[in-house]
Amino acid sequence: MEGEDGWGAPAASRKRKFALDDLNQDLLERVLSRLPTSVFFRLTSVCKRWKSVADSATFQLACSQIPSRDPWFFMVDSHLNQCVVFDSAERNWKTLNQPPLLRLNRNINSIPVAAHGGLICFRNPSGHYIVCNPVTGSSRQLPPPPQNQSLHAIAMNSSSTSDHSYKLVLVYGELSSLAFRIYNSNLNLWEEEIKLNRQAENSDNCFQTDLDDDDETVYFLSMTGNVVATNMQRSPSKQYSSVITRKDTGDEIVYFLSSSGTVVSCNLTGKLFFEYPKLLPVLSEYSIDIVESNGELLVVVLSEFLETASLRVWHFDEHMGGWRQIAAMPPAISHEFYGKKVDINCAAAGNQILICINSGEICRYILCDLEGNEWNELPQCIKEGEAKDFMSAFSFEPRIEASV
Repeated sequence: MEGEDGWGAPAASRKRKFALDDLNQDLLERVLSRLPTSVFFRLTSVCKRWKSVADSATFQLACSQIPSRDPWFFMVDSHLNQCVVFDSAERNWKTLNQPPLLRLNRNINSIPVAAHGGLICFRNPSGHYIVCNPVTGSSRQLPPPPQNQSLHAIAMNSSSTSDHSYKLVLVYGELSSLAFRIYNSNLNLWEEEIKLNRQAENSDNCFQTDLDDDDETVYFLSMTGNVVATNMQRSPSKQYSSVITRKDTGDEIVYFLSSSGTVVSCNLTGKLFFEYPKLLPVLSEYSIDIVESNGELLVVVLSEFLETASLRVWHFDEHMGGWRQIAAMPPAISHEFYGKKVDINCAAAGNQILICINSGEICRYILCDLEGNEWNELPQCIKEGEAKDFMSAFSFEPRIEASV
């Protein structure tokens, strides 16, 4: 028999219903901070209270305490005045508003050169740098760096804490005499130049080649693991392609590709550099790129051998003293690229690697999940009725709280 207190009512009807608006401000901000960034922005159109949350300092602090977010990939095409990203969580394309600073005449045709956390760094035609949060549109032009020649690498690293600090690393000089300089966002200045010493040949984990060798012959790993002589191709959009990692020892290391396709390691903490064994490069049908995945350097190589194309991911095994394959694109997919003279440009986040595959005949984007060795092609990006072609990509986390 039903009583007035409702004990006889169905369980579902006894549950108390409440709206998010019933939550106090602190709890509301905590709830909203855990939403995917794209979902949060959709919800801000619901009411003024929710929209105001985005500017709240306590909300941004709550966001900064979320360890990681599903990555977005900032796509680079020939039209540098557009901001198109691929959302890996929702698996769709999004168009973002271009930051106002990039719309100024002096910054037109600025190209992205590095990314980390929730920030992307652009380089304008004059060689000056602009750091942006592509989600919020906030941006900042850095003071001009001291003039340097033979720039090889531009790497970016941001703090994982709530102090919103970041640094930009430039590696330059002749390959036989490298140096680096760091921009410190806390001080808003470029620190003093630091010279890198060539690591001694008998040091641990040193596999250097002769950096002064003028021989144009370079090498790559064939699909059978043999070293084969060939040449290399690099895309202008990844001219300063590099990655930065932090070892368990605390050492920060920047990796970049030399003009001959070898991987150069620059230990910023130990002020040392060396070259890994030659991997790939200079004929147009061969291509290579480097990425950082879970704190480790990986090398992605597309090569041709025995009338087929092979795309493989390699990791350098310090104990073996050689390169070890950790993933390979299924031959049924990679064979399509044989004879197409394709160029690959890659971006990684966690266990995911986005590979942009371009040539005069094809333009494809493949997302590799290293954990399951799964390879999936991204859908076409259709804008104004036409499919867009992208040259490369940079991965970043869509973080509202990331400050420039």
